[in-house]
Amino acid sequence: MVTTSPGGAPAPLAVRAAAWHLPEHRVPVGELAEREGLDRERRTVLAGLGIDTVAVDTGLGATAMAERACRGALARAGVAAQDLGALVVVESRAPETLISSEVTRLQARLGADRALAFGVGGLGCVSLGPALLAARGLLAADPDLHHVLVAHASTPATPGRYRHPVTVNGDAGQALLLARTGPVRILDLVQETNGAHWDLFRVDYRDRPWEQWREECRDLPGYSFRLAVETRNRLAALLAGLLKRHGLDRADVAGYASHNLSAGGLRFLEESLDVELLPECRENLARYGHLGPNDVLLNLWTALANRRLAEGDRVVLVNVSPVAAWNLLLVEIGPWESTA
Repeated sequence: MVTTSPGGAPAPLAVRAAAWHLPEHRVPVGELAEREGLDRERRTVLAGLGIDTVAVDTGLGATAMAERACRGALARAGVAAQDLGALVVVESRAPETLISSEVTRLQARLGADRALAFGVGGLGCVSLGPALLAARGLLAADPDLHHVLVAHASTPATPGRYRHPVTVNGDAGQALLLARTGPVRILDLVQETNGAHWDLFRVDYRDRPWEQWREECRDLPGYSFRLAVETRNRLAALLAGLLKRHGLDRADVAGYASHNLSAGGLRFLEESLDVELLPECRENLARYGHLGPNDVLLNLWTALANRRLAEGDRVVLVNVSPVAAWNLLLVEIGPWESTA
């Protein structure tokens, strides 16, 4: 899935600046409101996820969290919202209202009046991939377009934050200012989906008030075993193909980062790919919980801030969604100044 420029060479794409809105307020998992209504089995699973606290922002909605992250990324790059070429929003799993546009609402709040604005979604955590592909395509197609802002705010789709047996959702906003050059170059992106799992997890909502919304898994054995086997096979094949396409082997990769679902999920990825994930994955999982499409790049930026990676290092970023979808990013670290 390499977008090419008119001359035939791979179109350059890089993260020039990134910012997050991470709520200071964090709720211990043992104090979640829904915990009292869980049976013993579910409480045991919840306690074993490797999540100590979740980030919670009760004062801001999704658009406001995304706006804060966007303003942070623009400020760090010294780019005015009016100068943005495009705004791509990874849409919420449960928008505040139907029919209305979260995308143009964020555009108006930022004052990005000249930007081409649209949304992508439908793939859970992996929805970050289509957003990056869209940004790369826009930059390749229009030489007068210089910056694309990709934004997302992760909030729970239901009143409860625990998603049995998967994870606990936290709140966070993320913004990535994408350009042709920047400290993190996105060299490649590979992605696959399988529609057989399109409704493995779902929330029935039409005939019930919001307070009664519950996310349910229609096939727990299928999630825990059959999808797990497929995920192992898909990711192994995607990684082998990605490295081969760039003439690389495992020794050429300095680190791996993933989305954060649970300690068991991180261990499963390590065993499936025979790799060791950056420790920031487990640290952010324990601190913030699952932040949807925001996880993987937050983990990377945290590792950069900790000076764990150096200029020239290549890193593979792993995203998986139970819809089901799989995504790998190959990035290269350039000259680094703290922009997180």
